[in-house]
Amino acid sequence: MTTHTNPAPVQRVSVVSTGEVMIRPEHRAATRKPMYWWLATSRRWTEPLPINVYVIEHRDGLVLFDTGQDRASVTDPAYFPGGPVGLIYKRLARFDIAADQTLTNQLAALGYDIRDVTTAVVSHLHQDHIGGLRELTHAEIVVSRREWETLKEPAPEQKGLLRSHIQIPGLRWKHVDPRPLTDPALAPFTTGHDLFGDGSMVLVPTPGHTPGSLSMLVRGPHHPPLLMVGDVTYDSALLEAGHVPGVGEKRRLTDTTTLINEMRRRNPGLTVLAAHDPGAAAALTAATANATQGTRLAEAARA
Repeated sequence: MTTHTNPAPVQRVSVVSTGEVMIRPEHRAATRKPMYWWLATSRRWTEPLPINVYVIEHRDGLVLFDTGQDRASVTDPAYFPGGPVGLIYKRLARFDIAADQTLTNQLAALGYDIRDVTTAVVSHLHQDHIGGLRELTHAEIVVSRREWETLKEPAPEQKGLLRSHIQIPGLRWKHVDPRPLTDPALAPFTTGHDLFGDGSMVLVPTPGHTPGSLSMLVRGPHHPPLLMVGDVTYDSALLEAGHVPGVGEKRRLTDTTTLINEMRRRNPGLTVLAAHDPGAAAALTAATANATQGTRLAEAARA
């Protein structure tokens, strides 16, 4: 007799990139220079970095962590503000997004239809994380309540928040608040939000880059824990060494970095996946190398 059991919550984890971005070296790793000083004077750019979107196939639906950059940002001259604020955006980043690098096309390359997405978690509301929202009017969009509140603060465009590309008619937003966590495996984090109530995908507050930034811990039976961190870091090795990015509140970024590194210490093998880390795709492949085989074995056992 064949025994049928429920499938594991997390079936597959993938990553796609909605183009490339170059930023200032001081943006990637903080120096003693104040942000507006290096932004005005730096003449260097990093190598092209990916704009990662993480794709998690959960038994209750397809989930995204971040939605990437909108191709309209390189094709529409009116996408960014004009005047002095627009100059800040030009100095901050350079984007290269091909026609086939929309979120819809990138998901199709993995075998998914954009309408397969039921939930999209937005780590924070900067424009290279909300670019796919116009393609997701059918899905639930999850963001921290604290992050959403920043839209009401003075001069949001100067802080990287383009309200016209966020507050899109027809989107279904869900604002989450951190609640006490009882799972000791999530330490040192003590508050968060369990996305599906099964412990497989838990959002934890990781402020610093923005006040309401979220990270997401993904746990499955065939791979080590995966921590998707948005822009808490631009390079997992930099984070492990204690370096923080040059954009955000340095003290809070340092505190968040300490928490993540403590979680790493408690969970050997935990893989940190950042939004713009060139090594993230390879790290994810290495971490999930046994997942495909494990899923096939599980499916065979249920047959």
